Amino acid sequence: MNLSLAQAFGQFGALPSDRVRAQSAIAADGALVLACHGPCFGHPGAGVLRYEDRLSRGAASSKSSLLMSQHLGLARDGALPVRMIVTVPRESKDKPNPKPRSFHVRPDLVGKLVSFDGDHFVVDFVRREEVPISRAGRK
Repeated sequence: MNLSLAQAFGQFGALPSDRVRAQSAIAADGALVLACHGPCFGHPGAGVLRYEDRLSRGAASSKSSLLMSQHLGLARDGALPVRMIVTVPRESKDKPNPKPRSFHVRPDLVGKLVSFDGDHFVVDFVRREEVPISRAGRK
């Protein structure tokens, strides 16, 4: 399903500061919600989807980049889980840097910030394990 950026953040209970350009937000449950771009994904090992990027790839002084830096610091210091929004670019032969067209969420994956040095950051995503409902303690 194609979503707007605000709808995608909303799927994780997060409200982006900018409905068009937000790169991150903190969800109601405390997780970092991160807008990810396809070319930055890799597979370092079985069952791991790595997202590696730099804040400096965008406008480093932009409000969304500064906020993302704060969010990444919170995720690092608080060991917050990271949730993924995937940016689907608009196809255009005329424009070398097309604007995002739509977004989709990956609720099946949960990430962990592996490193963040103030610019370069790495998040490893793995499939979320479903926790079985225990009948222990029920009457």
